[in-house]
Amino acid sequence: MSLQLVTAVNCAGLLQPGCSLLQLDGSVFLFGQKGWPKRSCPTGVFGVRLKKGQLKLRAISFSNDSCYLPPLRCPAVARLEPQGGDPERYLIHGGRTPNNELSSSLYELSLDGRGCNRKVTLRCQERELSGEAPGPRYGHTASVVRSRGKTACLLFGGRSYRPPGERTTETWNSVVDCPPLVYLVDLTFGCCSAHHLPELADGQAFHLALSREDCVYILGGHTMDSDSRPPRLFRLKVELLLGSPLLTCEALDSGLCLTSSIATLVSGGGSGGSAHEYIVLGGYRSESEKRLECSRVVLDDSGIRIEPQEPPPWTGDISHSRTWFGGSLGPGRALIGVPAPRTPTASTR
Repeated sequence: MSLQLVTAVNCAGLLQPGCSLLQLDGSVFLFGQKGWPKRSCPTGVFGVRLKKGQLKLRAISFSNDSCYLPPLRCPAVARLEPQGGDPERYLIHGGRTPNNELSSSLYELSLDGRGCNRKVTLRCQERELSGEAPGPRYGHTASVVRSRGKTACLLFGGRSYRPPGERTTETWNSVVDCPPLVYLVDLTFGCCSAHHLPELADGQAFHLALSREDCVYILGGHTMDSDSRPPRLFRLKVELLLGSPLLTCEALDSGLCLTSSIATLVSGGGSGGSAHEYIVLGGYRSESEKRLECSRVVLDDSGIRIEPQEPPPWTGDISHSRTWFGGSLGPGRALIGVPAPRTPTASTR
C-alpha cells in the first residue's frame, strides 16, 4: 500500500467527520456537507476531483423531478449495482441533519445525466416505507442482499435520541444505542420487517457491514452501555422466501476491534458469485487510540477470511492526530482526512 498527500483547495471546511463518499458512473461525490460558498450549493453534494496533489470540489445539481435531499452526516449508505434495466444507484437512510435532527427517510440517489461539458446532474427520490420501518438513527449500516432472485436492503445498528418519555431538558441531546433489531426493506414495494435475533443481544454503532449475495458480515462496533469495542464478528444469512423472509445469525471467531473504519473494495463486488476482497483501514480501537493497522477481508463461498495487511507509511500528521475520517474512492483507493491548519488529506491505494 502507498500513501499520497493531497491538499484540499478552498474546501477544507467541507471535509468533516460524518461525510460520505459515493461513486457513480466513474465519478466520486462528497455527500453530507453544506455551505460552500455559503448558500451556493443547497444540495450538500459535491463532485470530487483529485489532480496533481490537490483535492477540489464542485457543486452538483439535481434534476427537476428530484426531492430535497438534506445534507446528512453518518447515514447508512449502500450501493446497488445496475440490474434489470435499473441504473446503478445508492440507498441512503437516516443520518444527522444540519439542525442536529435525526432522519428516518430512505432515499435513492442515481445519475440523471451529463451535459456537453460533462457537468453531472443527479436524481434523488424518497422511498415510501411501510410496515415495521426503522426509526430515526445515525451511525448504522445498510447492506444489499440477494436471494432467490430478489433484492432487499438490510439495516442494522445505530444510535438515536432517548424515547420521548425519557427525554428531559438535561438529556435532550443525549443518545442511546438503538435496539439490536435487524430491518429488511423490500426494494420493490417499500415493505419493512423487523427481526430479533438472540445472538444480537446488544445495540452497536459505527461498525462495518460487508455483504455478498445473501450474507452480511458485521464487524466491530461500539456499545454505549458498556463503553466497549469488542472484536465482534457476526454473519447474517437472509433467505427472501415468498411471504416472510427468514434470517439466521451466527457469531464467529476472529473478529476485529474497530469503529468508524473504511472498507474499500479491491476486487469482486458485482452481482455474480465471485469472491469479494476488501481492505479495511482507519477507525479507532478505543476512545483515545486510532487503529493504525490494516486488514484484508475476503468473502467467498466458504465464508470470511481476515488477514493482516501491511499498512502504508503513515505520516506524522496522521499518527499524532486524535481524529481521522474518510471513505472509499473506488476500487483499491481511499481518502483519509485529518484536522490540521491547512487540512491536508491522504489518499491511499
